[in-house]
Amino acid sequence: MKIFQPKLVMIDVDGTLVDSVPDLAYCVDQMMIRLEMPIRGEERVRHWVGNGVPRLVERALTDELDGFPSQEAFDKAYPIFLDLYAQNSSVRSTLYEGVIEGLDYLKSRDCLLGCVTNKAEQFTLPLLKSLGIIDYFGIVISGDTLEKKKPDPLPLIHGANFFKINPKECLMLGDSVSDVKAARAAGFQIICMSYGYNHGNNIADENPDLVIDSMNQLRDHLK
Repeated sequence: MKIFQPKLVMIDVDGTLVDSVPDLAYCVDQMMIRLEMPIRGEERVRHWVGNGVPRLVERALTDELDGFPSQEAFDKAYPIFLDLYAQNSSVRSTLYEGVIEGLDYLKSRDCLLGCVTNKAEQFTLPLLKSLGIIDYFGIVISGDTLEKKKPDPLPLIHGANFFKINPKECLMLGDSVSDVKAARAAGFQIICMSYGYNHGNNIADENPDLVIDSMNQLRDHLK
């Protein structure tokens, strides 16, 4: 059995702590209605999230994971989405089962906890507050906190430096290939959630150190 002994655990938000797709999908579809374009639906949006709001809007406009719309189309749509999401960032979003138990267990082990996400701060902080988990974290690093975001290792390195912990003693909890790449480049170990957002691909194929089905299972793998 794989055992970890982290002093610091940095945790992703969307697809790891929170199922935020219902809110994101609602905003995408409302944006499309205002643009007089076909709605996309929750199933499509679930495969598009994980790289920040601008990339989600680009994918929605083109109806493709790798699509890029014209600058004119993006400039028209993006403010509409931002306005919608500012009012709907935590209306339909929920914590995954086992999240509170997992966070409480990490705290009981005296692990330092940080939050790292590609979501902009204006949406991240209200979401964490609304769901009642913001006080678990000693630092929240959003997608616009630094000049680079995941899969770049900078956010994780910044978190380790903030707490003055060697990256070799740090663990990342995530759900996507961006999380795995960031963790590897930063020198963190990485555990991924099986239920998260990875564009419809099996996260085990990215070779994280461990894949679990619930944060409640952390108690079986931390020492």
